[in-house]
Amino acid sequence: MPEAQTRTSTGDKASLATRFAETRALTEALCAPLSEADATIQSMEDASPAKWHLAHVTWFWETFLLRDHAPGYTLYDEAWPFLFNSYYEAEGDRILRKRRGMLSRPTLAQVLDWRACVDDAMAPLLDRPELADLIALGIAHEQQHIELLLTDIKHAFSKNPLGPAIWSEPPEASSQQQEGWYDHPGGIAMVGHQGSTFAFDNEGPAHRVLLEPFALSRRLVTNGEWADFIADGGYSTASLWLSDGWAWVNRMGISAPLYWRDGEQFTHAGWQARDPDAPVTHISYYEADAFASWAGARLPSEFEWEVIGQGHDAAAGNQLDTAGPVAPRGTGELFGDVWQFTRSGYLPYPRFQPAAGAVGEYNGKFMSGQWVLKGASCATMRGHSRASYRNFFYPQQRWQFTGLRLAKDS
Repeated sequence: MPEAQTRTSTGDKASLATRFAETRALTEALCAPLSEADATIQSMEDASPAKWHLAHVTWFWETFLLRDHAPGYTLYDEAWPFLFNSYYEAEGDRILRKRRGMLSRPTLAQVLDWRACVDDAMAPLLDRPELADLIALGIAHEQQHIELLLTDIKHAFSKNPLGPAIWSEPPEASSQQQEGWYDHPGGIAMVGHQGSTFAFDNEGPAHRVLLEPFALSRRLVTNGEWADFIADGGYSTASLWLSDGWAWVNRMGISAPLYWRDGEQFTHAGWQARDPDAPVTHISYYEADAFASWAGARLPSEFEWEVIGQGHDAAAGNQLDTAGPVAPRGTGELFGDVWQFTRSGYLPYPRFQPAAGAVGEYNGKFMSGQWVLKGASCATMRGHSRASYRNFFYPQQRWQFTGLRLAKDS
């Protein structure tokens, strides 16, 4: 794989083999409470069934590592690449995304058996230095799907009139967030990934940007503040909204964040009393921008967020460590709890070049019409994110753990 795609260092805290095993094990542990039906349902086109996530990340290892680098390896099932390729045009035809929930076969047990076979076949490859970049990409890819799995199954369960719980434990109580602002004098700053550790291709090349003086809030916007926004007519005041956002609110009948009802919020533990001190989540870019306008502030640019983030521990805060329910709880750290919207469009950096071949489709072809989010969420596997990380979603999407941190000019 070209060096432009990823960078891996032997100085990473854990070996690739250890990270591979931990990531693969966590994916399966998160699916352990699910029935065959739970793992098969698809509640909307943006989401995928849990069984499909289990299979797709395994297809990734089989397609990009075992097929080309394990002599004598044969595909587990020659028909399955059609079922579990996501969007890689170079890898051929695939099932329509909106029909992934129709895959009653293969069964969950068959997919898990495939995973075990692929894990065994991968073992001899994990210590080969020439494959380190590609293996690091595969680990990061599966970690991304761990977060998608958590948010997708939450959305699916929320559509059940019974409001079932995936895990019985309720979310932890919120911590007190720190008040105040991170002040920055502005000037020329270096942004983008630097160094020899792993990064996705969309995080580089590193380059200079000019920043005006600004301040970034030390805390995330809370459910209580969002309730005040609603009570003050936030969803019915056109002057607060971008034109596209106002059209979306009226077309879709939006009046609150996703999963809100009558003082409650849907969680992995079912419907729970909404914590006013917890960071608000499951909001769209449109909603985040409207709230910022109502609050007399604005969203930060991705570069403003990043220069503050460079001085913080990306592995701190409320992030995913083990299988179980996840929810924002306001630890006061810059990273964790919710992905934070910026006002930056998802575009290529100067001198960006996607990698050659199918892996070049990983990020670059999505640089149109989406917005950058920074940080990490309660569903992000700890250690996955960094200050240069660029998450991205379309402005109307809100089934992920998305929230906001305000900024202002100084």
